[in-house]
Parts: sequence; structure tokens; C-alpha cells
Amino acid sequence: MDLLGLSRISFKHLTVLHVMLTSHSVTKTAESLCVTPSSVSKTLNQLRIILGDELFFRDGTKLVPTPYALTIAPTLHSMLASMNSVMHQASFDPLEYQGSFSLSMRESTFEIFAKPIAALISDLAPHATLTVHSKDRHGFDSLLGGSIDFILLPHDASQPPTNSKGLVWESLYHDEMVCLMSAHHPLIDNELTIENYLSYRHVGIADTELNQPYFEQNLTQNHSARDVAMSVADFGSAALMCQQTNLLFTCSKRWADVAIQAKSLVSKPLPFDYGHVAYSLVWNKPSMNDHSIAWLCDYLKGFS
Repeated sequence: MDLLGLSRISFKHLTVLHVMLTSHSVTKTAESLCVTPSSVSKTLNQLRIILGDELFFRDGTKLVPTPYALTIAPTLHSMLASMNSVMHQASFDPLEYQGSFSLSMRESTFEIFAKPIAALISDLAPHATLTVHSKDRHGFDSLLGGSIDFILLPHDASQPPTNSKGLVWESLYHDEMVCLMSAHHPLIDNELTIENYLSYRHVGIADTELNQPYFEQNLTQNHSARDVAMSVADFGSAALMCQQTNLLFTCSKRWADVAIQAKSLVSKPLPFDYGHVAYSLVWNKPSMNDHSIAWLCDYLKGFS
């Protein structure tokens, strides 16, 4: 162990780097830490010398992390979470908490969890601030790096969604899948069979971080692949396309039952085995060293 090298790095250095990895801005980091921008810049310059890496490079008005900075982000988050636990051993009181929480999800997922999330910031932790990010912009890497606290998302429950051993998954809801179509679709008065399901084009959901769903694999192996005309990032966008076209949309029944975008669409049961689907809560194991994050985790798990 390089004790001499370690003695040159303080938690001030690590905290500045951690916030910079989230904000990508010297000014915003200074505001978060209640210091001056020049103090942040000085700390970063010291870290560049100690670590032998530029850590950030400028791209227009933003500071973009180097590959090395992104690589050490999960370790950095784990260290700071552990230190935070040491500093705050007292019991956590959400009614007095004035810190911040951050979640990541698709817009369609937010519709399902809007009521308990509203209760969180209005009644349970009224002085806290909550930021809800788009899953497209803040995914598993952001979770590992500590930029967000939790991800809420629907997924195929029959296969591991990610290979990262540092992430914990817990299902909140198990769900069914249905096929949505416009009220003027040619299939509206017909039973949905595998033949007519495959005879029409589809709108799909794009998520590069998740494995191919079981229903896609099973459908291809036993029948044939769907003809996906377009892929979008969110259920709501897919539903809007169904309203304007004869595209079919395969999605969560729970979402279809509550979403405003789906109200004018017709739902039909799927004519094939689609495995098991769920809405899950995902978090980074070291984050549980933070009493506020552990409390929020228990609250979110209570959604089930």
C-alpha cells in the first residue's frame, strides 16, 4: 500500500471529483460544495498531478470526463458512501432531511409511480429535493458512478437484465404484456392470432442496456421475428404512433391501464408465451452505507 501517495489525497479531493463527474461543471460543483470556482479548479489541478491524468477535457461549454475518470467513478462513489456512513451514525429523520435524492426512469414508468413519489416529497421528506432523470441519459453507468441513487424500470424478468455484480435488482411489481392498436385498426374486431400479430408492422422500445426480451427470442425461434418499423425510447411515444398508424405496440398492461396516451387505444391479449415481466428497483450496493439512501430504498421497495 502506497501510504505516502494516499496521504497526498484528501476527501476534499475525492468529493470535488465525485461532484464534477455528475455536474461536468466547475461552477455547479462550486455551488454544490459552497466553495469558489477557483477552489474547485485548484483541487482538480492537484488531483491531475497526483493521479497523472487530465480527468476532464473541454468540449464546447462542457467538461467531459476522461476514460480514466469514468473508470474510477464507481470506486470513488463506494469510498465516499462508506465515509458518509462513518460521519452520520445517528438515526436518519426524513422529516428533517434537507439533502437531495435522484431517480432515473422512463417517462412512462413515472406515470405508474407518480402517486408514491408525490407522497415522498410532500409528506415524508418535505424538505428534500428530488430529481428524476431520463433512463436514456442516466443508466447503469450513472448508477455505478453515484450520479443517481436508483433506477426504476420495466424489464423481462426471465433473464438477468445486466451483468454488473455491483447492482442489486428487486422486483416491485409483476406484470402482464398486451398488444395495443388504434381503434380504427383492421384487426380491431378480430381475435389476435400469432398469424395476424406477425402480419402487421410494430413499434418497439429501444434500450441498449437491457438484454433482448424473452418474448422476442421465443417469438423468433417458434414463429418468426416481428417486423419492427420503428423504435422509440418510451411507451408514450410508441402509443402516439399507434394512434396515427396501423402499427402494433407490445407493452406493459399496468402502464396501458393508467397511461393517458393509451386511453384511445384498444388492448388485446398476446397470442404467444411472453415469459415474465416486472417493474424493478435497481441500486448500487455501496450506496446503502448512506442512511438517507437506505431509507429511500426501503420506501421505494414498499411500492410492491
